[in-house]
Amino acid sequence: MIIKTVEELNRVVREVLLAAGADERNAGGVAEHLVLANLSGVDTHGVWHLSGYVAAIKAGELVPTAWPQILSETSASALITGNWTFGQVAARYAMKVAIGKAERSNIAVVSLVQAHHIGRLGYYVEMAASQGLISMVWAGGYAEEAPAAVPYGGCARLLHTNPIAMGFPAGKETPMMFDYATTALSGVKVVNAQRRNEALPPNCIVDKDGNPSTNPDDFFAGGGHLPFGGHKGYALMMAAEFLGRVFSGSDRFVEANRAGPILRHQGVTMIAMKADLFQPFAEYAERADEMERRTRAVPPAPGFKAVLVPGDPEAQTRAIRERDGIPIAEDVWQSIVEVASSLGVKSI
Repeated sequence: MIIKTVEELNRVVREVLLAAGADERNAGGVAEHLVLANLSGVDTHGVWHLSGYVAAIKAGELVPTAWPQILSETSASALITGNWTFGQVAARYAMKVAIGKAERSNIAVVSLVQAHHIGRLGYYVEMAASQGLISMVWAGGYAEEAPAAVPYGGCARLLHTNPIAMGFPAGKETPMMFDYATTALSGVKVVNAQRRNEALPPNCIVDKDGNPSTNPDDFFAGGGHLPFGGHKGYALMMAAEFLGRVFSGSDRFVEANRAGPILRHQGVTMIAMKADLFQPFAEYAERADEMERRTRAVPPAPGFKAVLVPGDPEAQTRAIRERDGIPIAEDVWQSIVEVASSLGVKSI
């Protein structure tokens, strides 16, 4: 493992993106997002993606100096185009719009189209929680040209990883939040397993004939992701497709040479609402804190050290990595060194 501080990693990412053609505003925003993902322990959505973003810029799929804008809006809703900029930039803008509208109208719904990879969804619900808002993010559309997941009971690819996130503010306790793919594993974990010649856990993928497999090669030979939790995860996967792509109308905004086959049809819907909509925030926060403390007080089962509230693992990992540094897998760091070198960035 390579160990880097937040400052070191942020500087490297920012300099690489600037050298690739991003402006200061976008490079800084993406660097902050990617490094925070690694800091939070969500390494699949951190600097692992840097070389891919540079490749997308070179291919013209990602416009590194573009800025999002509102296409249409009401007092409690908005449709936003990212203008094919970095997804993190566009999605942060969209959540800011949702937060502002929810603060004025109690609840808001915002959809985002025409954006590149939006990264860790937890980032956006944490934004809302920090402002006293409950929020959720639903994303879909990734399978229209590049299906990767089989539906429950099926043996042919139809859907994709379709991630979801929800966040809930608290008082003195850590906000309760979760963020995950509706497949049993993220796509990055399957890629990493193949690169590193590692087996996958059971019940995560099937081969081309629909048989369960732990060999990542079977996924790339025509197999597919499985929904997490059987038919229940599959239902959430479908909900993300409906709220992400179908509801946003993202298919209407496709441009042939933008974003690549996975992201071209991406639609993201964000919903934000005041946590104190039906009671004073102090009362809400008291109940939220009590629920979290009561949950953590449950005795752990054999094999577990403690019962955690969703969001605790990220908060705990941040504290550790802020103190000890952020570990980066050697193959990931090598990819960063190579892309930096190709752009003439020598200070890495």
